[in-house]
Amino acid sequence: MFEAEFWVAAAFVIFVGVLGYFGVHRRLVKGIDDRRDRIKVELDEARRLKAEAEALLAAYRRKQHEAEEEAQAIVASAKSEAERLAAEAEAKLEEFVARRTKMAENKISQAEAQALADVRSAAAEAAVAAAEAILGRTVKDKVADDLIAKGIVDVKGKLN
Repeated sequence: MFEAEFWVAAAFVIFVGVLGYFGVHRRLVKGIDDRRDRIKVELDEARRLKAEAEALLAAYRRKQHEAEEEAQAIVASAKSEAERLAAEAEAKLEEFVARRTKMAENKISQAEAQALADVRSAAAEAAVAAAEAILGRTVKDKVADDLIAKGIVDVKGKLN
């Protein structure tokens, strides 16, 4: 009677009719629409998160750039401070050396003056002793004593 293809086609039509009767196609479309809406919401959320991430990345890059500039400024400031301190130290060292040199020169000139005074004093004493000896041999008694005393006073006055 009817062939197998007929029965397959009839069963298919009946199956589709039953599905239509129970509203499976509406549920299927509703499920697809719901899934589309969920995917759309997820895509919107992903776009929003991407925009936030890009803004955050830009902020971090800006902060990194600012930190690098600040670090460079700190390094430059430290270099200039080190140069200034080195210049100050050099100036203080030169001042110290100059002051020490001046003190040494003063001590040397004082020592020279003292040595000169010592030599003059020794020369005066030697002259006095020589005058005493010469006058002691040639002049005698009270005249000799007066002359010696006067000569000693004169020589000491002239040499000192």
